[in-house]
Amino acid sequence: MAAAQKKVVVRMNGGALAWGYLPQSDFLADGNVDLIEVDARAKHLPISEIVAIFYVKDFNLNDHADPERLGRRSFPIRPRGEGLWVRLEFHEMPPLEGLLHLDLSFLDDLLQTSGLFLTPPDRHSNTLRLFVPRSSIRTFEVVGWVSSPTRTLAAKTAKQAALALQAGLFEQQD
Repeated sequence: MAAAQKKVVVRMNGGALAWGYLPQSDFLADGNVDLIEVDARAKHLPISEIVAIFYVKDFNLNDHADPERLGRRSFPIRPRGEGLWVRLEFHEMPPLEGLLHLDLSFLDDLLQTSGLFLTPPDRHSNTLRLFVPRSSIRTFEVVGWVSSPTRTLAAKTAKQAALALQAGLFEQQD
């Protein structure tokens, strides 16, 4: 197994579960997810039957009710990470909030894999991140944009410094 393969719990329509290994991205081929099960067999799962893919620390194979152990499903206060703070409602799961990291990989994932990668609210839970196919999302709501205060301050300071330099360029000299 390659080092890029990560532990996942796949929640399917109807409550069925599958445990195995997937790469962190680019796992969708011809509308199927090729999961390497815990016993090293390959299993083809249609993306249309997947509710969510949970990237986890531990499998919790004996827990068939909540193996992903997601913990909190919403942020109690403003998230500490950076990104787009969203709230999702599903067809077969309770609502969930998370952070979408906005960069070029976000757009690639949205266009190529037909879904979103989220960072869940509880950083100390068993779930590190999750993939949600578009077909399992009932509603999508943007709660806010979260950025680092230090980056915002640095950007403002840099902009003020640039404006001060430009102001001095066009002054008349006697």
